[in-house]
Amino acid sequence: MAALSFFRFFRFLHGIIVPMAAVIGFSCLLTFIFILYQPTAGPGQVQRLGWQSWDVISMNDAAQLPAESNGSGNPAQPTPVESGVDWWNVSTSQDTPVDMSSFPLDVWAPLLPHDTGLSEIAITRCMFPPSLVGDLCAPTTTIEQDSIKGKWVRVDRDLNQQSGLWTLNIYYRRTRRVDIPLITDLRLLPASDRPTPLTDPWVKVDHSIRDGIMRAEPLFLWYRTGKSLHEMSAEEKAQLITEIDVIFGEDRPWYGFDKLEPPVTPEKTGRLESVYVTYRRGVKSAPRAPPLHFSHDGKFKVLQIADLHFSVSRGDCRDTTVSPCTASDNLTNTLLGHILDEEKPDLVVFSGDQLNGQGTSWDPKSVLAKFATAVTDRGIPWAAVFGNHDEENGDVKAEQVRMMQALPYSLVETGPKDIHGVGNYVLKVKSADASMTHLLTLYFLDSGSYAGGYLNWLTGLFTPTGYDWIRQDQIDWFLEQSMSIQPINRPFSPDTGKDLGNIWTRQEQITPATHRLAKPNALMFFHIPLQESYSTADRNPHTGQLLDFGLHGLETPGASEKNDGFFSKGLLAALESDHRAGGGVPEVKVVANGHCHITEDCKRVKDVWLCFGGGGSYSGYGKVGFDRRFRVYEVSDFGETIRTYKRTEKDVILNDIVLAGAKAPPYNAQM
Repeated sequence: MAALSFFRFFRFLHGIIVPMAAVIGFSCLLTFIFILYQPTAGPGQVQRLGWQSWDVISMNDAAQLPAESNGSGNPAQPTPVESGVDWWNVSTSQDTPVDMSSFPLDVWAPLLPHDTGLSEIAITRCMFPPSLVGDLCAPTTTIEQDSIKGKWVRVDRDLNQQSGLWTLNIYYRRTRRVDIPLITDLRLLPASDRPTPLTDPWVKVDHSIRDGIMRAEPLFLWYRTGKSLHEMSAEEKAQLITEIDVIFGEDRPWYGFDKLEPPVTPEKTGRLESVYVTYRRGVKSAPRAPPLHFSHDGKFKVLQIADLHFSVSRGDCRDTTVSPCTASDNLTNTLLGHILDEEKPDLVVFSGDQLNGQGTSWDPKSVLAKFATAVTDRGIPWAAVFGNHDEENGDVKAEQVRMMQALPYSLVETGPKDIHGVGNYVLKVKSADASMTHLLTLYFLDSGSYAGGYLNWLTGLFTPTGYDWIRQDQIDWFLEQSMSIQPINRPFSPDTGKDLGNIWTRQEQITPATHRLAKPNALMFFHIPLQESYSTADRNPHTGQLLDFGLHGLETPGASEKNDGFFSKGLLAALESDHRAGGGVPEVKVVANGHCHITEDCKRVKDVWLCFGGGGSYSGYGKVGFDRRFRVYEVSDFGETIRTYKRTEKDVILNDIVLAGAKAPPYNAQM
């Protein structure tokens, strides 16, 4: 009996141990094959080729990258301040070159101003998106090849995103070695063609760049390798291919990039958007905006652009009598250019819904590449806040901010990460004199997107059930920012001590009837209006007239049904002066909203003006007979006077009113 029990116990152990041993052994084998095992490194292991990822490798100990290279790590010296030069024209630290030798070589980051060249290009296909399986379908390589030419980097843009039987990605190698031939040119050619001259070292990428697209003629990517870095002149280095990207649609590529013709996928109206490979030569850092400042005569103008609703496509016209009206995004940009030329603003504010969402802005980068071109082409500083449609498709707001910051003349900021929203920030406009006095505050808030909703399984689109609102932590942040602003002597008098020729003018400027210590006036921008925007307006204490100018009531109110009391706990609590003599006047004189395209009134509620921008885009909904329009805020008298009006697409000026200053209706708080 004991022997039988021992036999059963032994058989039980055998039944457990053998399968466990098999599983463990197989696991060890897989670990060795996929993790521990590496192909023979060859002589490169002895030559320490692996260290090239971060250090420059030269042909001899004395050779180094040229001094003019941005990868040298030596920052440029700041430009000295010249006598008589306005303070905002002096170079700042952001104008100095970045140490590009610290940029990673094995990460695709097209917004970085890499000056390192590419050594090899490949195209691979994969049955599963790389976002799910990683670089399972990456080109084959070895440690030695990685060390010499650089590791393979995936351009994280699927060429077959709209069509195709599998995903298709471009890969490239990037190297800092100065003895490796670098890519100087690209071509896209049919299968039967070859680039000329044939004597040049052209290389054909194996897979067609249309691989997987039914009934599409094959198209092959060719690249030309030129000299190595140590053989190139400064002019040749500036023409190196330093980045590859992919953009969708027929509009402009990203700033600093060029399109490689022909399109990988031609546009099919209503069905497919075109797909282009784009490339950058050298380093093309976007020009930065100068610090915001008043003119010498005390003026500063802001143009609000509300609700562009741009798409990856060229856009569809809505609710307009303009004829012909095709490619509405482009038509809107043409109108914007005209408005900018007429108004010549010092700052442009995009007040949300730059992207149309609703399934048409599925690649935000392609949309952001074009939405501000009318502004950036004219060298005008600009800022932006987000609307409810901006995050409906594609990249999240934080990533969109990074893209916006990489565009020319952008002043967009991410804001604090520990409060609701992205893009809660403050900009300060200063005086033109040497005192650089803070004369106007611009607050930007993220009013969110949707408070709730559900996914429509038939359309695949999100159906909202209510709009978001400004949360309590944003209110607290705003009050902290307001409290940190130092009062100034108002009205402000510029420092003209160096200009003896204007001594009598200066005396006139410093003899107004009253002076007071108070915070500068402030404007605030966010997308979704407050419930108070639909409240009864104040009356002019002198005339009894309702302080409400413009059209409203043409559409359903667009405010959120919920709120955390921003109007009362924020706007009315932040006063321009805590002194009793201040009279309880709010610091923020104007709140500028978008969101409601055919609501464009400006009303004062409890001494705060609540103004809508009115729709300015042919791509957003409107109303036939209701012209597209843009709101202007003209601040003068060194920040004391705020005037607003609207300019329509027909150059008609509407509702020209003074909101703050000597000619404005008196505040109820001071009566």
